[in-house]
Amino acid sequence: MIRSELLQALAKENPELRIEDVERAVDTFFDEVTDSLAQGGRVELRGFGAFSTRQREARKGRNPRTGDTVEVPEKRVPYFKPGKEMRARLNVG
Repeated sequence: MIRSELLQALAKENPELRIEDVERAVDTFFDEVTDSLAQGGRVELRGFGAFSTRQREARKGRNPRTGDTVEVPEKRVPYFKPGKEMRARLNVG
């Protein structure tokens, strides 16, 4: 599902809301999740899962085009751990 499909599904389920209001709500949700993660926090949505960040150490990488060795700096990367209910729904059948 892409963002526009999410907006359409939410607008269809909530016909009393204008599409602008749905879009503002979705944007606010994503902004808040991103801001929390950027500050080192964690976002937990019960029944869905938890978003957090993990630290990746600096390492030596390889440029696939030239084969040259390059230094890859340490960085924080987003991480998602699915909740128990989501795992159960994905593994049914």
